Amino acid sequence: MSAEDKENIEVWEDLVHIKDLVISLAICSVTSLGGYLIAPEGQQPLIYGLIGAVLGFITSTIVIKPKRNFSYTDEE
Repeated sequence: MSAEDKENIEVWEDLVHIKDLVISLAICSVTSLGGYLIAPEGQQPLIYGLIGAVLGFITSTIVIKPKRNFSYTDEE
């Protein structure tokens, strides 16, 4: 087992770098909770929290670049 394998964990049958996972969880948690806390009373906290979650997801996809390499092999 290499050092790079030790830094990855399996999530939904895919390998994920632990550092990137923690960063994305922190970003999404902060934006969701922030949206929930700044929302006015009533049913608005749910909507603001969901908008915060979507904004956190978008931010995470911009901040964390994919590390997967694809190669095409001809089967003939």
